[in-house]
Amino acid sequence: MRIAVSSDMDEPVARLLVAELRGRGHDVLAYGALSPGDDARWAVCSQAAAREVAAGTADQAVVCCWTGTGASIAANKVPGVRAALCADAYTAQGARRWNDANVLALSLRLTSEPLLKEILDAWFTTGAGPDAEDRENVAYLEGPAGT
Repeated sequence: MRIAVSSDMDEPVARLLVAELRGRGHDVLAYGALSPGDDARWAVCSQAAAREVAAGTADQAVVCCWTGTGASIAANKVPGVRAALCADAYTAQGARRWNDANVLALSLRLTSEPLLKEILDAWFTTGAGPDAEDRENVAYLEGPAGT
């Protein structure tokens, strides 16, 4: 799987995220502080990673900033992106199952190594669920009525 990853700071958890994804066999496209010379502002690098998903050049994205909030807001400005700020595995699983989220937002401040692995496990082992109401909600967001 091809994963776009952004971080506005070169923090240990951001480097661990890249290493963990590569260790799981994913191809990582790095943005912001994770790519020397890139614009590391959270709004810019989060949208760059999210645009990869919207364009279909990445299957998923993980965007990071200190709280994760700014990164999720920036990513959600990209049409076709459904970014979810997840602080635990249960929320990550629900974001994938019920919301068909395609961008994971993480807090650089709150995410420990064990928690990161739990969140990634939940995120990458859960797909969109079959519930018709959930599918209708996602379709609503993607259609003209949700704009």
